[in-house]
Amino acid sequence: MTVGLVQAVSLCLLLGCLASSGRAADAPSRAIFAYGAINAYMTSTWVAREQGLFAKHNVEIEPVFIIAARAAQAMLAGEVHVGLIGPTHVANAVAAGGDLVMVMGNQNSVRYQFVVHPSIKRAEDLKGKRIAIGASAGGLASLGAHVALDHLGLNAKRDNITLLLTGEEPVRVAALQSGNAQATVLAPEMTKQIGGQGFTVLVDMGQVNIPFQASGMVTTRKILRNDPLMIERVGRATAEAVQFIRNPANKKSVLQTMVKQLRMGSTERAEPFYAQLVEELPRNICPTTVGVRSILKLMVELGINPKAAALKAEDVINLGLCKRLGGDGK
Repeated sequence: MTVGLVQAVSLCLLLGCLASSGRAADAPSRAIFAYGAINAYMTSTWVAREQGLFAKHNVEIEPVFIIAARAAQAMLAGEVHVGLIGPTHVANAVAAGGDLVMVMGNQNSVRYQFVVHPSIKRAEDLKGKRIAIGASAGGLASLGAHVALDHLGLNAKRDNITLLLTGEEPVRVAALQSGNAQATVLAPEMTKQIGGQGFTVLVDMGQVNIPFQASGMVTTRKILRNDPLMIERVGRATAEAVQFIRNPANKKSVLQTMVKQLRMGSTERAEPFYAQLVEELPRNICPTTVGVRSILKLMVELGINPKAAALKAEDVINLGLCKRLGGDGK
């Protein structure tokens, strides 16, 4: 075979490889996307899908609601590829040898309201009472309850306060309405829905400056290694959705999405939560290192998982993607 022929064959093979590579890059990514709670902070996922932003970034997403603890288990089992959940679930998995990792921030502060039964007039009245928390002791609602109690100068163990593992917000509301619990933590939009029933907000945690990483985009390190393109596409679509939500020109569309997904009945009812969401969505799309450290500290102090004492924030988060998208990860 002549040198010229060899070069021609080599060029042909190279072009074939390049074409194949191009086709692979153009092929849409696919992912099952779990969101671990139903509240306004999930709006970026709904908007990204309804406004075609996932499609724009060439990723086909199947969003599913799975309560956060189960979503983490599904990701570890390979049944779900990416999701929005809290760092406690990531830390628990990592401490047990799992490979979950948070790659973007979603809710970089805690915005729960600590809502009490009409029989509770002041913080001291909660001593010896029952508080409805989430489905797991390490979930966001459960940690939020501890943060609220601490802010009020109370301690569950010292003050004989029973923390009832209850579940999602509608179940916690039912416990409050029935009197089975005298307090719970709720997202502001849920508090609004039960307005007029005599319940009082003792602590609005959105107004208290507490380092707290409430939730973020989570995947596995295996997927991060083996399918970085899919994670990049999901991340870019999500970041664009956040910008879409913040743009005043898109207010009507965002309100319609919130009304539909949160079953709020009218855009007028959704208005205050839209305004709050625009204000509170993180400008920094990275999970906050200080917020994750705060969560790990709480997990140890509250006995949720003593093994969290051996973890560093870097064991729970990976800032590569979010920094490429403009975050700083502080």
